[in-house]
Amino acid sequence: MGRKAAFHNLGCKVNEYETEAMIQELERAGYETVPFAPGADVYVINTCTVTNIADRKSRQMLHRAKEMNPSAAVVAVGCYVEDARGRLQADPAVDIIVGNNDKSNLAAILDAWYAERSGDSSEEETVPYTDNINNVRSYEELEIDRTVGRTRAYIKIQDGCNQFCSYCMIPYVRGRVRSRKAEDVLAEAERLSRAGYREIVITGIHISSYGLDFDAPDENRQTPDASEAQTNERLLDLIRRICALDGVRRVRLGSLEPGVMTEEFVQGIAALPEICPQFHLSLQSGCDATLARMKRKYNTAEFRDRVGLLRRWFHEPAITTDIITGFPGETDEEFAETVEFVKELHFAKTHVFKYSRRDGTKAAAMPEQLTDAVKHRRSLVLIDLDRKNRRAYAEQFRGRIVEVLFEERKEDADGFYMTGHTRESLEVHFRTEEDVGGDIRGMTVRDVLPDGTLLV
Repeated sequence: MGRKAAFHNLGCKVNEYETEAMIQELERAGYETVPFAPGADVYVINTCTVTNIADRKSRQMLHRAKEMNPSAAVVAVGCYVEDARGRLQADPAVDIIVGNNDKSNLAAILDAWYAERSGDSSEEETVPYTDNINNVRSYEELEIDRTVGRTRAYIKIQDGCNQFCSYCMIPYVRGRVRSRKAEDVLAEAERLSRAGYREIVITGIHISSYGLDFDAPDENRQTPDASEAQTNERLLDLIRRICALDGVRRVRLGSLEPGVMTEEFVQGIAALPEICPQFHLSLQSGCDATLARMKRKYNTAEFRDRVGLLRRWFHEPAITTDIITGFPGETDEEFAETVEFVKELHFAKTHVFKYSRRDGTKAAAMPEQLTDAVKHRRSLVLIDLDRKNRRAYAEQFRGRIVEVLFEERKEDADGFYMTGHTRESLEVHFRTEEDVGGDIRGMTVRDVLPDGTLLV
């Protein structure tokens, strides 16, 4: 009988994809995947380091794994590893460290670890490790042929980021932009479509940079500023080819930079009926002075223009965004500008984050670091505004027919119901005894809950 492996994922959609890929890699090597509970032989924690809270959760899960089985192999994987490798090497709860360009070698790394413990290791069995993620220039090929418990599938098309926003650790822990070959992306999308997945979600660390390394392999180019925007033909071509695959009913795009949203690009994706009219443009601040300190590549006028393009070419698209509150030096007046900008653009959803100081970034050394109390107070203002905006956007669909991809069957005190999402990514609840997971149906919206969930 093979060894039992348990996985726990922290962080973003890219981490989710990579965790799925590692699960399938170990299963091909003979491992059995089991719940993250006592009794596993191997615990793999795919870590995150985007905030201090993510760091703490990563450490907590590593220690919890060792407590569940002190004799198991506890594997720390991912972004926190790249930032805290020395600390983890000294942590008795961690047995194996796997960085962000070694995940495809997980099975071989475990084999080498077990061989060393049993005294059977040899020099030939040594697995090479990536010493410095920032020196890596080739995409690490990971692949999946299914996802667990979903009717939609995430496909990773690139890794790394060259933007170096002043608050962000990602370029340091993910390295430079590395794009996946279009043929490999399309082969995976075709496999998943044949397996019954009807929605493909294109994801990556910075998908707006897709193909920059193909066009300039010896440079660390950034995506153009919004004022000098150039359509990324490689990304647009890849999207068109995914949409053309048999069986693909929906294609949803991950987070995009305003600089890629030219009229040519927006017009191009608007011509594709498979494209879901939900677009995530990370704003981070509605104040130009704060955006400049953040080293973002646009101002509010340019951001507003890109949102206008999307609303011109798509009918009532869901525009979603991220906002960071309490960035160093953010005055009450600057925060008020952000609040007014969010009100003006009436986003369908706003993810609100309190600024987290990350050692090694430029923002960490900036004067006028704000208190946690100020960050918290400001975040509550934006969270309240987000509730109102979500409800207002969802209310537009009351009494209308929406297309729903049903995903999961659930039960409460009133019986069974199905959950799903519209093309705009609005959550839907449908009261039924029937399991219609995987179906795409036109449904009439009869009510809207306070959180924006549609009842059909």
